[in-house]
Amino acid sequence: MATAFLFPGQGSQAVGMGHELYEQHDEARACFEAANDLLDFDLLSLMFGLGAEADTATEKLKQTEITQPALYTHSLAAMAVLDAGGPEPDMVAGHSLGEYSALAAAGALSFEDGLRVVRRRGELMGEAGERRPGRMAAVLGADTAHVEEVCEDISANGDGVVRPANYNAPGQIVISGDVEAVEQATEAVEGRAMPLPVSGAFHSPLMEYAREGLAEVLDAVPVEAPRCPVYPNVTAEPTTDPDEIRRCLREQLLSPVQWAPTLRRMQEDGAARFVEVGTGQVLQGLVGRTLDEEDEAMGAGTPEEIARLTEA
Repeated sequence: MATAFLFPGQGSQAVGMGHELYEQHDEARACFEAANDLLDFDLLSLMFGLGAEADTATEKLKQTEITQPALYTHSLAAMAVLDAGGPEPDMVAGHSLGEYSALAAAGALSFEDGLRVVRRRGELMGEAGERRPGRMAAVLGADTAHVEEVCEDISANGDGVVRPANYNAPGQIVISGDVEAVEQATEAVEGRAMPLPVSGAFHSPLMEYAREGLAEVLDAVPVEAPRCPVYPNVTAEPTTDPDEIRRCLREQLLSPVQWAPTLRRMQEDGAARFVEVGTGQVLQGLVGRTLDEEDEAMGAGTPEEIARLTEA
């Protein structure tokens, strides 16, 4: 039975995430403290809701430039504990930001380089959202082709850009683009549409400014062949080629996250156990909605979850 490790992206953050790992595992503590030393803000106080940051931690953790290094660090801290005695992944993938966690977990990026990149990625995405304000919305219960057609028609009419941004699961698509265009799309689609509390139109052409800045950062970072196949968001196809990994990271900000196709391809390649390495249960839920019931989805973000996984 092959095991796929999945790494969450924005939206999974919560104050207190990782605190038990920090207190109970030396490997995790070393990872958290290394991140705190590398960053230009007190990451641990924000993540754990400590001291002067206790009252503002929830709101600050929603800021893209803080959310991304926080989630990345939590996932890699959990991975450090797994590396010390848990199962090894046969394949990895991450949802949007989580792709960087997946690459670091598989050895394609060093922890330090990955942290610097996601910190800058968050800053650039926030700046792109200020330069060209946009919106994202989740569409539930609608046919994929119908949502794509609605987006194409609105974009073709010159009312702004709106595109599918995340193909999360059957009947769950996120759209992204200019504010007015997204609003029109949410009114036109069949199914239920809900605005998302994000600071920009991620995974759409509105992120071009961020893509250009991120490409410069990525060009300066070594990318190695990972120890197992990585499934990039852009292609949903396994790769161990550093050049392909770098190319996909450059295009990721403008391209939709092919998450449901990624899960299906992992299943085709033998995965029957899917482990969400990080905080929350979002990706476990998407596994359940996308794949067969007999496929196992479990978490590995707390000491208790990691212990169950290690014993399984």
